Amino acid sequence: MKRILTATLLLALVAGAQAQPLRRSEITKHSVQSAILGEEVAYNLYLPVGYDAATPERYPVIYLLHGLYGTYADWETAGHMQDVVDELIASGECQPVIIVTPNAGDPDVHNNWNGYFNMPGRNYEDFFFQEFIPAVESTWKIQGDKSHRSIMGLSMGGGGCTVYAQRHPELFSSCYNMSGWLDEPELDPDMPKDKLYLVCQAIHEHNAIGFVSNADDATLEKLRTVKWFIDCGDDDDLIEQALRLFLAMWEKDVPSELRVRNGEHNWEYWHTALRLALPFASRNFGR
Repeated sequence: MKRILTATLLLALVAGAQAQPLRRSEITKHSVQSAILGEEVAYNLYLPVGYDAATPERYPVIYLLHGLYGTYADWETAGHMQDVVDELIASGECQPVIIVTPNAGDPDVHNNWNGYFNMPGRNYEDFFFQEFIPAVESTWKIQGDKSHRSIMGLSMGGGGCTVYAQRHPELFSSCYNMSGWLDEPELDPDMPKDKLYLVCQAIHEHNAIGFVSNADDATLEKLRTVKWFIDCGDDDDLIEQALRLFLAMWEKDVPSELRVRNGEHNWEYWHTALRLALPFASRNFGR
């Protein structure tokens, strides 16, 4: 009888603990089963201090994309995301927010899929908008509207977030592009036709700079409903693409912010970029 009572008490304590708001932030791993891709797609989830599954309070959300050769875990392990977000929320520079880092790659870029766009044999963009966002926002306490949804990313993810916000401006309040891979103007005809080639081809076909330059008036008006930020290091090989995107938006009267800071294409730069990106997204939530 004592063992039964002890087990019952432990279960009650566990249930009570689960019902309590978080005393510290959490990053946990989850996955979405995709019918479009025919596989499970992993993602990390940042929940802020105070998140409480038992209350009706909902939070704005940031989708944070990783780069080529990377995975969904990079922002936690290499970017030290949790420390940065906790500090910015504690200081009031960023409001409490849920952050989602979906997987779209693998370090073996020649033999495994990478990239955020539809390409022959893998329709990742369809998955992201038709399955991933609905699954995440129905599972967690997310507000789930344009004014409380932001997207950002680095390198391949910088290009991915830019194109996603260009093609779906009705879904995002802001977009922060860090060192974005925005175009692949020349495809080497001798390049092996492996999965890395497919990524390069997809980025060439989804040229974020050309999208702005060729946009009609109706599309440009929609782009103006998104707050844009372009951030690239002065020693980054992709700096020219960042400048070309900014100038294309300037010529089309699409307001955007540009920062060229001291730095290269590395995690030191993206770690500091996160300290600018999160307050930027937070300032534009609810507008």
